[in-house]
Amino acid sequence: MRIGVPREIKNGEHRVAIAIPGVDALVRAGHEVMVESGAGVDSGIPDAQYQAHGATIVDAATAWGEAEMVVKVKEPLPSEYDYLRPGLILFTYLHLASSRELTEELLAREVVGVAYETVQTDAGQLPLLEPMSEVAGRLATQVGARCLESTWGGRGVLMGGVTGVAPAEVVIIGAGTVGQNAAHIALGYGAQVTLLDIDANRLRYMEEITHGNLITLFSNPYAIARCAGYADLLIGAVLIPGARAPRLVTEEMVREMKPGAAIVDVAVDQGGCVETIRPTSHSEPTYVQHDVVHYAVPNMPALVPRTSTLALTSVTLPYALKIADLGATAACEQDPVLARGLNVSGGRIVHEAVIGAFPDLTG
Repeated sequence: MRIGVPREIKNGEHRVAIAIPGVDALVRAGHEVMVESGAGVDSGIPDAQYQAHGATIVDAATAWGEAEMVVKVKEPLPSEYDYLRPGLILFTYLHLASSRELTEELLAREVVGVAYETVQTDAGQLPLLEPMSEVAGRLATQVGARCLESTWGGRGVLMGGVTGVAPAEVVIIGAGTVGQNAAHIALGYGAQVTLLDIDANRLRYMEEITHGNLITLFSNPYAIARCAGYADLLIGAVLIPGARAPRLVTEEMVREMKPGAAIVDVAVDQGGCVETIRPTSHSEPTYVQHDVVHYAVPNMPALVPRTSTLALTSVTLPYALKIADLGATAACEQDPVLARGLNVSGGRIVHEAVIGAFPDLTG
């Protein structure tokens, strides 16, 4: 199969879809890999390294136009829509439930869209999302600490405090991969951490592995409102696979937060779990609303592209190989885990959560 790897063009996106181990494996399996010139530079992978392992360096039009499967990191942007065509396999993060425009484009152009974020095991794990969730969770606390600095508009609170001065109050909504990693880093900073979730087992697990060094609460509107009121930093880490994130933090809750408090909503790529959130970019990552600093960059892991690219390739490669060997249809028929990643095909939405987001597009 001919596989195209375009350079990412989203604001601040420095990752690339395939690192050297991925190219090496695909070429050894007999596939042709076309990498757009400069695609890996920001991840520390020059064109010459790709060529040394069998890839062909091409321009964007070739990476898209001559490929049977395009492997990306982020969803296509409007300037890339004209590259989309019937039968093209697009293997990337799509987050369709939060983007009607992209969903309509993929349907109109009859693209076969396989989304990393909905590839799901029988046990409910999301193997292609988890590495980036780890990165995003750790970064959420890191950037949240910066948002609390006065130069970012924050209230000037040091996460760990100092002798005789209390540490920051960090509230994390969601105890999945993002929330767990955010909590670990916040605890490492020395912050006071409160973790909310609807799953008692997740909360119990976090209590056990942190030896009770955080507060756990069942998530409900009353608890969220109460916690938002005392939070210095609130991290949104809510996920419903493939679906739009529920709005759990209302605008009224944000109004009641401390002046100079900060919100980092990692769920923004699925629409966000905070009512006042709107997507930002790496060039303009924050805005202030109701005296609260909001950070809402959808592609946070691009801040550390080398780490993120290597982690992403390690988990996507087995599935990319399967699609390349068998084709998308046969690969999904053979592997139910991969089949759950299929979002659109032949002009139809085929993923239940995306159907739920746009029922009027399923007729």
